[in-house]
Parts: sequence; C-alpha cells; structure tokens
Amino acid sequence: MTASTPGETPPAQPVYRFGLSPPVWRLGWISFFTDTAGEMIYPLLPLFLTETLRAGAMSIGVIEGVAEAANSLLKMISGWLTDRWGAPKRLVLGGYSLSSAARPLIAIANAWPQVLLIRFSDRLGKGIRSSPRDAMLASYAPDGMRGRVYGFHQAMDHAGAVFGPLIATVFLYFRPADYRTLFAWTIVPGLLVVLLILGLPDDRRVTVRPRSKARDSVTASPLGRNFHLAIAIVFLFSLGNASDAFLLLRLSNEGISSAWIPLLWALLHVVKMTSSVVGGVLSDSLGRRLMIALGYLWYAVIYGAFGYFSTAGVTIAVFLAYGLYFGLTEGVEKAWVADLVPAERRGIAFGIYNSAIGFGSLAASLIFGVLWTRVSPRAAFVTGAALALAASALLATLFKRKD
Repeated sequence: MTASTPGETPPAQPVYRFGLSPPVWRLGWISFFTDTAGEMIYPLLPLFLTETLRAGAMSIGVIEGVAEAANSLLKMISGWLTDRWGAPKRLVLGGYSLSSAARPLIAIANAWPQVLLIRFSDRLGKGIRSSPRDAMLASYAPDGMRGRVYGFHQAMDHAGAVFGPLIATVFLYFRPADYRTLFAWTIVPGLLVVLLILGLPDDRRVTVRPRSKARDSVTASPLGRNFHLAIAIVFLFSLGNASDAFLLLRLSNEGISSAWIPLLWALLHVVKMTSSVVGGVLSDSLGRRLMIALGYLWYAVIYGAFGYFSTAGVTIAVFLAYGLYFGLTEGVEKAWVADLVPAERRGIAFGIYNSAIGFGSLAASLIFGVLWTRVSPRAAFVTGAALALAASALLATLFKRKD
C-alpha cells in the first residue's frame, strides 16, 4: 500500500480512515497536541511579558527573532542527520521531548531573559524534529497520495491551533490573568506527545547496498536542478511572507476590539484546517505546481486587499480568506519536495526547504516592518503581493510541463 523506492524498504502499514496509515494518523495527533500546547501560550506571551514581567516591546522582538533563527538553522542540520543515520524517529522523539519539557517552564519565569532561554529551547526542539518528521511522512505515503498525507498533517496542526486558544480563553474566563497556571498545564499535551511518539514504528531505513556505499550516497546522490529551482522560488515567495502578527496589527488598526482577535485567530485556523485537506487531495490529481501557483496568486490578492481596503468588515473577511492560501500551498509544497528528490536524500531536502522558508520569513518580517513604519502599511502589503506574483509567474514558466 505504501510507496516503494529503490534502496528503501517501505513500511508495511495497513491503511484505514481517509486512506491513511496508522503512523500517519499518529503523527497527525502528535502535531495536534503539540500545537494545542503551543497555542495555549503563544497568543498570550506578549501580555505575559508586558503585564506580568513588565518587559518592553523590544523583548518580544528579541525573543522571537532569536528563537526562529535557531529553529531555521537546526532544520537543515537535523535533515542532514536524518539521511546520515537513517533513523528519523530518534530525532523526532528528541525534538518533541525538548519542546514539551521546555514549554511549561515559562510558568516559573521571573524575567524576560528566562523566557528567551525557554523559547529558544522550544524552537530548538522544533528545529530538530521538523525535517525528520517530514521525511517520515513521505515514507508512510501511499503511491499517488503524498498530497493527501501532508494536507492531512497540516490540517491536524491547524486543528491544534484552534483548540489551544479556545482552552486558554475558557481557562482565563474563570481564572483571569492567571497565565502561570495555564502555562504549567501545557505539560499534559506535552506528555501525550511523547507517549504517541514512543508508539511509532521504528522506521530505520534498510538499504540493499553495503553500509559504506549507503553512507556515501547521502553526499553523492544529487538533489537535482528542479529541486534547487523550486527552493529558489519558495525562498523568493517567503521574502514577501511576513509574520502574521502584522495582519493582527492590521485588524487592530481598523478598530477591531482586542477581545475579538483571539476568536478571529481561531477561525482563521479553522479555514486553514479544512482547506489543507482539500488542497492536498487536489494536488494528487491536478499537480503540485498548479496548486502552489494558485496559492501564491491568492496570497497576492489577499495582500493587495489588505493594502487597499480599510473597513473593519472587509478586513475581517479578507483575514479569514487568507487561510485558503495555506490549504493551497503548505502541505502541497512538502509533497512536492518529496516528489523531487531520492528517498535517501529527503532529510536534507526538507532541511533545506524548511530553512529557506524560515530565513526568508525572518527577512520578510524585517522588510515588512521597515516599510510599515517608514513608508506605509499599504507599501508593505503591496510589496508582499508583488513578490508572490513573481514567484507564481516563475513557477509557471521555469519548469517543463511534466515537472
């Protein structure tokens, strides 16, 4: 039932429920509980820093910048190690365990540098686990269903991003401003994540070549022109894909009450969740590049609308419609990466892909911030839209029709 690649023994897993194997479902639930825990904290972290720890706004930028830089760098290293060791489960377990252990410690932080260290450890864990997990998903994907597998995984991730803020909202309704207790409770989904990972099959790859030759293939087997071209286009797009915090700021600037923003954030993830499944399935039949190009075009439309419309109702509608972009691209891009490279090189391929997005998005946020403050919000959004249009055009013209 699963895809068989020369030099790799595919896992013999039964397929059930939505045509997905048990390990795919298990990895989905792992992402669900991880995002549940993370989103119980992330939307409230600025309030915790400023209200409880009395830190300035600059501390938020320093914490997130350092954390995301470490996350992006580790994704490439862990991807390389996945190919060298041929045992991604160890890296997945280590990365998720580090994040699950670090996250609840924010509850006992007394100064923002302590939060910086904890967030750094959390993002370090994400950097360790992301590329090997993506490689594992590729090995579990049946023939012609990689889009469905990655779309489902992204949907579970976004489902957790809906559930986490709802838990936080209910908790804080009964325990107003009790951030520390809420953060401490994230240990529960963290423990569930570790238990789920322990139940994953040990998918150490077995090759038909001698061990020394298999190791040599990790550095000798080429990733190919199309892979590098795809990464260049993804990186170009990511230079216009700034932090969603700017979209939340846009909502606030249009007079939308802060009390409604967490609900809108949760609704956005509902759109992401449902569209990710549809987008992944469609990419298996219509093709990856078409779906990604459409996603980039939709992103350009959305960012253009953010730049030119300034009424609260329209801004809310545009914000929710933004979620469709994720369904057209997030899981589909990962399926495309898995399509483009040999099985024994998927770890480093996903490492390069994830790092390109991470560093591109960091640069995008800096560019966006400068344009927002020194020119205008409209200039920032139009720039993002222009980069998305350029990336979509390159996708349509630089590849052969069959690629």
